[in-house]
Amino acid sequence: MIIVYGIKEKLNPIKAQLSDVIHGSMQSVLGMPEDKRAHRFVPMEKEDFYYPGGRTDAYTVIEINMMAGRQVETQKILIKTLFKEIESQLSISPTDVEITIKEQAPHCWGFRGMTGDEVSDLKYKVNV
Repeated sequence: MIIVYGIKEKLNPIKAQLSDVIHGSMQSVLGMPEDKRAHRFVPMEKEDFYYPGGRTDAYTVIEINMMAGRQVETQKILIKTLFKEIESQLSISPTDVEITIKEQAPHCWGFRGMTGDEVSDLKYKVNV
């Protein structure tokens, strides 16, 4: 699951395109299937969204929650791909993008009535 935060006046107009960029990066780097898009957008009032100096109102935070298992190098490639594609396709500077990957053990995930360590029919690999 991916959660994206930003100032509503900047985030709302680009949600669909940003979702496409994020999912395209997840597909190309992690091999995620087309139907595994789980994005949540949290458009915020400017007065509720504090961010570091040197950033603009385009500042966007992307939290990627995933089951543990991806190699460090794979995660780094994903982050760098996101920076590159967001800048290329949405003209948002990497300075205005913050990305965090939060990994949880498979047994901490619950979906389709089971835990992640019980599932055997994923259409993608976790250990990449």
